[in-house]
Amino acid sequence: MQTLLSARDLETWYGPVRALHGVGIDVRAGRIVVVLGANGAGKTTLLNTIAGVLAPGKGSITFEGARIEGRDADQVARAGVVLVPEGRQVFPFLTVAENLQMGAYARRRDARVQADLARVCDWFPRLKEREHQAAGLLSGGEQQMLAVARAYMAQPRLLLLDEPSLGLSPALTKEIFAIVRRMRDEAGIAVLVVEQNAALALAMGDDGYVFELGRVAATGSCEDLAQRPDIKEFYLGGGAKPVPGGAGAAAAPRRMKTWA
Repeated sequence: MQTLLSARDLETWYGPVRALHGVGIDVRAGRIVVVLGANGAGKTTLLNTIAGVLAPGKGSITFEGARIEGRDADQVARAGVVLVPEGRQVFPFLTVAENLQMGAYARRRDARVQADLARVCDWFPRLKEREHQAAGLLSGGEQQMLAVARAYMAQPRLLLLDEPSLGLSPALTKEIFAIVRRMRDEAGIAVLVVEQNAALALAMGDDGYVFELGRVAATGSCEDLAQRPDIKEFYLGGGAKPVPGGAGAAAAPRRMKTWA
């Protein structure tokens, strides 16, 4: 299966603090790739680096055979890598329909936009019902749906999702994940998702990475990762989970065992 995106030896810094330490990941075409890890593990930094929000200090990112590291975020999006950031970030004073049109802004002369709008309405019938409503008046789950739908309108070949379940009920989370799978199955979009609900993410995904302190601590198929005793202990409720260290922490996190 074709490798759609490949990142190698990524280092990303926040001033003097290095958030990613030589990270490497692959996303194959048509796959859902899950990234797990404790708070501060570097997961969001990874997505923002791929999306062009942050520039890596070192390393390469190749998408469909072309190097994209260091490009501006709008250039990366036009290349086909579209980020749905944590917190949804819809345009609250615009209607649902106008938010979707903003997603297709770079495609305004594309004859396929109307067909994509129809597909979005099939995937997200609630958005069709609320198309004339201001996005800021939607529920949290509906705003997350709108954020994902707006990203689809940019015609991505790789969709980056940052904590799509944040603040949502388990039922809404399952609904959104089911729609993401439909997007993959029906539109052929690959997905790289950072998610706090490890059990649901591993059940949805194909391939997985576990981050710890800015490094890849484990990788494998989601099915295999879900069966590993250390993953079960830390992320699936089998024991104490790691917590962010630093000032005020009750105890330093116990490092997850990395198996070859």
